[in-house]
Amino acid sequence: MTELRGRMDEGRLDAERLARHYLDRIERIDPLLHAVIEVNPDALREARRLDAGQRPRGPLHGMPVLLKDLVETADRMRATAGSLALEGLRPARDATVAARLRAAGAVILGKTNLSEWAGGMSLTHHAGWSARGGQTRNPYKLDRSPNESSSGTAVAAAANLCVAGIGTETNGSIIDPASANCVVGVKPTVGLVGRGGVIPGVPSQDSVGPIARTVRDAAILLGVLVGIDDRDPATEASRGHFHRDYTRFLDAEGLRGARIGVPRTVYFGYSDHADEIAERAIATLRAAGATVVDPADIPTAERQPVAGAHDEGSRGRDRPDPRADAAHAGGLRSGRRTARGHPGRDDARGS
Repeated sequence: MTELRGRMDEGRLDAERLARHYLDRIERIDPLLHAVIEVNPDALREARRLDAGQRPRGPLHGMPVLLKDLVETADRMRATAGSLALEGLRPARDATVAARLRAAGAVILGKTNLSEWAGGMSLTHHAGWSARGGQTRNPYKLDRSPNESSSGTAVAAAANLCVAGIGTETNGSIIDPASANCVVGVKPTVGLVGRGGVIPGVPSQDSVGPIARTVRDAAILLGVLVGIDDRDPATEASRGHFHRDYTRFLDAEGLRGARIGVPRTVYFGYSDHADEIAERAIATLRAAGATVVDPADIPTAERQPVAGAHDEGSRGRDRPDPRADAAHAGGLRSGRRTARGHPGRDDARGS
């Protein structure tokens, strides 16, 4: 994001060219991924309006972003939670986070796919599947889970379909897909970011937060989102405690002296390739000054669910056999129904 802003400041890039680049990528790549449920038909018009301005509107000037399909926007797009039941409804007012993004100069490219109703459709729902958007797919390996309900935003960020995006979390729906798709997700404390105009799940737990490819980009986006929201009483608790610039807390030496545990039992041994990547990451942590406690096994790990294998409401079940996950992946490839839910419907795309 910082590099793109620098190019704009130097006159080598403008908002329209950048928006067009990402729209072209969505058109070419998203048919494989089903991360974007709907494209904003006015995105280029918004970009041209920004280019016509006398000066940058804010820290996100010209930056193309995608919003999870729970976030209402007062334009020609819908907010449906991925459900056909809400397909005809059009919001009359921007969600608070959408309004703040526009005020900061962001170009809203569209809405992202999700687990329908943010995973509230059933206890056996398919992570990343919705009736409107079909099955979101992991860009690193299409037959692997993109993991939980903000999967569309995480996949879009990972596949460079946007500069950054907005997700929501009730229980793992930002951090889990961010992990599965190798991007950065921030789950803010409830009350730090206003939820006015966001389709709710569990008000005591719901949170709206950024998903991006770098920590710096996520921090920039978080600073735009925070603040008091007159439609969300929980934000009153953040008065006097939020910051407009979270990049000042970034510290390249921040791992020095930190103690980080490596739980090996259960989590290692399924894939030599994955183990090799993990070992390189552990070495990087040590090189950055962290104290690595290895192993730091979790006594109850055998009873924990596999990440991405269950919805938010089913955590705490016994850990499934990894072979069942392989069979589940085969179901994604073939499009047949599996015991964990329904496959993606390739013909259920939003317009």
